Amino acid sequence: EKNGSLKKNFVDAVSFYKNDPFVGHLSTPITNSKIVRTYLNLLPLYNNELSFFLKGLVIGIFHGYFLFGPFALLGPLRNTEPMYFIGFLASLSLLIIINLFAVLYGHVTFKNSAFQKTLFLTSKEWNKFISGFSLGGFGGVSLAYILTKFF
Repeated sequence: EKNGSLKKNFVDAVSFYKNDPFVGHLSTPITNSKIVRTYLNLLPLYNNELSFFLKGLVIGIFHGYFLFGPFALLGPLRNTEPMYFIGFLASLSLLIIINLFAVLYGHVTFKNSAFQKTLFLTSKEWNKFISGFSLGGFGGVSLAYILTKFF
């Protein structure tokens, strides 16, 4: 009887999002809470007051800053003299690869005008976002390198 009541409670707590089974999202007490919605609305990607360039810049700074640490401190040259510089170069290399694939993704996705009607971005907005991400990523990696090298 306990298993039956547990299954019934689970079914009552989890339902389709807005009672539509075709959305592809389950509505749970966590995903419907105000705290989670407020947190997600404060993320730069969902902030409507920022331009797409600034959204990319903020996200790029965050990713660039935190990419540096694992490459510098956990790489094969850890505990050597050039570990920070090698971490800096490895982080920049990864950001270049990410930016290359993001540009290719935007070129393929926005080439067809049918996609532009279903996505929230246009080709011009995507290019602004990627430009901000590139600048922010390189700036974040550079900031992390300068802070660890000289301070």
